[in-house]
This record gives sequence, structure tokens and C-alpha cells, in this order.
Amino acid sequence: MIDGRYRILSHLAAGGMASVYVALDARLDREVALKIMRPGLATDPVFVDRFRAEARSAARLSHPNVVAVFDQGEDDGEVFLAMELVEGKTLRDVIHEEAPLTAREALAILEPILLALRAAHTAGMIHRDVKPENVIVRRDGEVKVADFGLARAITNQTTTSQTGVLLGTVSYLSPEQVERGVADQRSDVYAAGLLLFEMLTGRKAVTGATPIQIAYNHVHGSIPTASAVVSSVPPDLDDLVARATAVEPEDRFDSAAEFVAALRSVRRGLTPGELDRRGTASDSTDATSAASATSAASATGATGRFEPPRSSDRTDGLEHTARFSPAADRPATRSPLAGLPVHDDGPVVERTTAMPIDRGAGRGGADGAGRRRWPLWLAAALLVVAGGVGGWWFTAGPGGSTVVPAVVGQQVAQAASVMEQASLAMDTTEEFSETKAKGIVLRVEPAPGSELGKASTVRVVLSKGKERYAVPTLVGTELDAAGRALTPLTLRLGDTTRAWSETVPAGQVISQDPAPGASVRRSTAVSVVVSRGREPIDVPKVTGSGADAATAAITKAGLRAVRAPDVNSDTVPTGQVVSQTPATGTLHRGDTVTVVVSKGPVMVPVPNVVDQQDTEAEKTLTGLGFTVEKRYPFGQLFEKKVRAQDPGTGTSLPRGSTVVLTIV
Repeated sequence: MIDGRYRILSHLAAGGMASVYVALDARLDREVALKIMRPGLATDPVFVDRFRAEARSAARLSHPNVVAVFDQGEDDGEVFLAMELVEGKTLRDVIHEEAPLTAREALAILEPILLALRAAHTAGMIHRDVKPENVIVRRDGEVKVADFGLARAITNQTTTSQTGVLLGTVSYLSPEQVERGVADQRSDVYAAGLLLFEMLTGRKAVTGATPIQIAYNHVHGSIPTASAVVSSVPPDLDDLVARATAVEPEDRFDSAAEFVAALRSVRRGLTPGELDRRGTASDSTDATSAASATSAASATGATGRFEPPRSSDRTDGLEHTARFSPAADRPATRSPLAGLPVHDDGPVVERTTAMPIDRGAGRGGADGAGRRRWPLWLAAALLVVAGGVGGWWFTAGPGGSTVVPAVVGQQVAQAASVMEQASLAMDTTEEFSETKAKGIVLRVEPAPGSELGKASTVRVVLSKGKERYAVPTLVGTELDAAGRALTPLTLRLGDTTRAWSETVPAGQVISQDPAPGASVRRSTAVSVVVSRGREPIDVPKVTGSGADAATAAITKAGLRAVRAPDVNSDTVPTGQVVSQTPATGTLHRGDTVTVVVSKGPVMVPVPNVVDQQDTEAEKTLTGLGFTVEKRYPFGQLFEKKVRAQDPGTGTSLPRGSTVVLTIV
């Protein structure tokens, strides 16, 4: 069980890079093809990182002729890829069992391959490893292309460790991949052209005894015509192969879309007999000998050769396409490739798959052509000479290879010296590292141990040290401004809380964590507390309370109590609050609440009204604010003078108090 999800049912295939199993996806209850990378790859962090990125890209590529990628991951050191399970044969099996194929069969297989590549190219992806092993012909005849992006993930170290794997892959590498290690859409076109040749002949177009010899033949050799191996191959298919496999990328179809358009044009121009004629490969001629014969004949004119089109040969604007003329004169018929431009604004084709041709007038004529041919003859001689100059060229000489040294962990100056001793150039870039000091080599690409041509450039990634950023001061800034201040520093705004503040206006940052000036990692979250403004405080009600209690209540609420002058009150006892300002509502911390405390009622001395007539006495007392209660112990028959009063003279009473008069 892989990743707790994929239960392996059976072993399907094994290769130099991975083993493939039939597995049951327990989560979705379906069978998938599970590709598990070799242990050596799984321990290479560069490969694992690339593998994940490329697998994600491939998973986004949806096309009926592309093997779908469902999942990728790593489980206990096992790096895996879950893909669509396609039941059928690889194109390698089909070629081995049935080739040479008819033109109809070969084009029927090549077209969906090109459609898959077209979809990838439109999505910005390049396959980089188009070969028969990566093409599956399903039982119902549907063709699917697999392993998009894996060629980019696999380093040179992984390929050179398996000679068979390298032989199998290098046979389909484009010249620019061999020479410069670069690839674009036209590199996939080149490999697709080689597949067409192989389907038509049953033999590889580029061969050699060693990987270096095969790579050399890609760059300096030539692709034989399929009709030189299988005579029944229509000449127009020779043209199609030649166009797709031109040494110079600019001489090929610009993309898989242009290639498939040319394929359809060729197929429409062929008769049913040409499409369905099945030939037999010549026993006396193989792809290598055919290529050599083509190269040698280019100087003698004895066999087929590529020629720049003469003005009389150009039809329908075919001004930038070189046509292949076999040894036997071809009938002067219009090629189905006519009208399919290579470049609308480019010069006449300057190089073909057979050999470089003269660039035209002003270059020295025949002598110039001879001077351009002599390096090719010298290269051919180098391949034949054993143990002499040829051996020196491919070992100690400029054409030899070298191994990327292990410089990880070294200082840049030391690494540069080691690279120079290994005949390699160094292109440095920097990135942050949490574990290595500034200037230390983090990794090299290709990985140490990879085999490269001398004078190749190795990408060396150096440490910039720990990635740290100083936290800016956010206190006192608006919340939006705080977010903008963090973004350029690769920091982000964290938790935002709000609190009352007596000093910071509403909406501004009160405090932050981490503090200003702190050194933090990328993407660190900075939490802030934002002011809600001054806190409103409800005014406590203290009317009727004692003066001390009122002051304590106001102070406890965060306000300031101020006592106004005391006042007399006939209703509020002495020492209690008569009134407050404000009486209700809200204030802010430190604001003032004014209270007025009662001094009690006003006291009035009781006058002496004894011996006064009752009416006169009553008038005197009520005038002072007293209430008069009159008593007549003997009735009202007598003189009606006040004989006694209560309280007596000298006593002070509050206004409204009752004075009792005894009248006789």
C-alpha cells in the first residue's frame, strides 16, 4: 500500500528511471498505473523538487491523446506518480512486431502523437523525451503519449548511470539538446520525425556504438531517407521526415501544430495504393549505412541530396523549404508540403539534414563550399580512427566529456577553482538558506556526477544566508497603511484585534507583535491591536447619596468628581447630594462630574408672640415661614390673647415648622 491509498496489484514494467505497477486506488475504487521512481532518484532533492513541479504541470494537461496524471507524492522515501492505466502496447512493441508499417498506419499513429504535443505546446509545456517507449497504442487503436515533464525532472546524473537508458533516450535527442542542452517545441518535432522514420522502416534513424557516437551523429550526421531503407515509402513522406528532422531548428516545422497540418496535407495527396503499400526493409541497407552513404554522396552527386529550391522549383510560395531529391529523377509533381512555410520572413534554407550547403553568392563559390565541408569529413574520419586522434578528441580533447564535481558546501571561490579544473564554466545564482552561510554552494545543476561536454556551463546556486526582514513600525498608522507597509517586505498582516485607547485615535495601530525592528523570516505574520478610540463611560447616578459615597462612585468609574458649594435644602438631608452635572449620559475617562451637597434646611429663630392678639401673633409667625397651630383651652369667650407658645423664644426651627399658640 503506497501513501495509504494505492494498493499494488501487479508489476507492469521496469525502466532505468522507474518501475510501473498496476495499482488499485482505494479511495476512488479504480485501477491506475503507479510509477515509482528508483531509490537513487528519490534521495536527490533537486529531482524531487522538479518532479513535483513537472507533475503538477502535467496534471493540468487534459487531452484525449495524453496519459492523464492523477496524483503525485512521496511515501516513506518512495516518490510516485499515479497515472491513467492504458491497456495496450508501446509504440516500441508495435514497431518491433509489425514494422515496416504502411504509410496509412504510420500517419494514423503519428497524428494523435502530434495532437498531444500540440496541446502541450499550447499549454506552454515541452515533452523533451518523445520516444516509442513513451507512446502507448491502446487495444482499440487510440494513441496516448505519456511522461510529460519527466525528462525535465530527471538530471544527467540519472541518465548516465544507466547505459541502456541513455542509449534509448539519446537516439531521439535533437541536435540542440546534444550541443547546448536546450529544448523547445521544435525539439519535440524532431523526435516525432524520427518516430515516423522508425515506423516506416522498422529501424532507428540515428544509431551508433556508444551514446557519444549517437549524439555526434545527431549533430554532424544526417537522417537517411526512409525510402532508402524501404523502397515503397512515398517520396512525400521522405520530405516530411526531412523537414521535421532538419539539424537546424529554424529549418523544421515551428510546432507540432504545423507538423500535423503538413501530415494531413501529405496524406490527402497520396493515393490509396501509396497509403496501403507495405514494403520490406532491405537486408543490405541499415539506417547507419544509409546515412553514411548519403553523407559521402553529397560530395559526388551519386545518391540523393538536399538542394536549395531553384526559382523554377518554387510553387505556391514554397520559398523557404528545402526539398529532397532521390538519386533517381523524381517526376516533376507538386509536393504536398508546398505552401507550408517554415518562416514567412526568413532566408532560403541554409542547412539540411544531409550536410551544410553553400550560403550563396559572395561566400567564395565552390571553394567556400569546400571549406564548409571539410570539418564534416574530418569529423567522419575521427569516428573511424580508433585509439588515435579520434580517441583523444572524445576523451582528453575539446570534444570529450567531463564530470560535474562535488562542490556543494564549498565557498564560491573554491568551487570556481574546482570547476575550472574540470573544464566547466560556472553560472552562479543566489538564494536564501536557513542552514548555510552566505557564499556557500547549496547545489549544482546538473547534479554532481553528471557527465557533460567540456566547456559546458554548470548552474551553481549560492547561499545568501538566512532570509530575514526587519519588522517596520506600524504603531500610529492606519490599518490599511500597515498592510501596505508589510507587503514589500514579504511579511503579512496577522491577527487584528481592537481595543479602547485614550491616546491613539480610532483606526490607528496601538501595538504590534513582533515589535518594530525585530528580525523575522519571510511570510511572518505581524499581529496588531487597532484603536477603537476613547472608551465611553456611563455617568453614575449619585443624587441622594452621601457626599463621600458619591465621590467614590464617580472615581471608580474613571471620572473626576468635583464638589460645588453646598446648598440648603428643605427636602434633602444635610450631607447628601442634592444634584449632579451631568445627571445622565456618557463621558470619557477623566471627564468631570460636578455634585451639589445639601446643607439642610434654612433655620429661623422663633419670635416671642406671648401677650399678642391671636391674629397678630399668627401673622408674625406665618410671615417667618412657620405654621401656626392655635389652641383655645377655655373656648373663645375671652379676650383671645396668646398666653403661651411652643417652642418658646430663642429656639430656631426650619421654615414650615409648626408653632403651637395657647390663646385665652
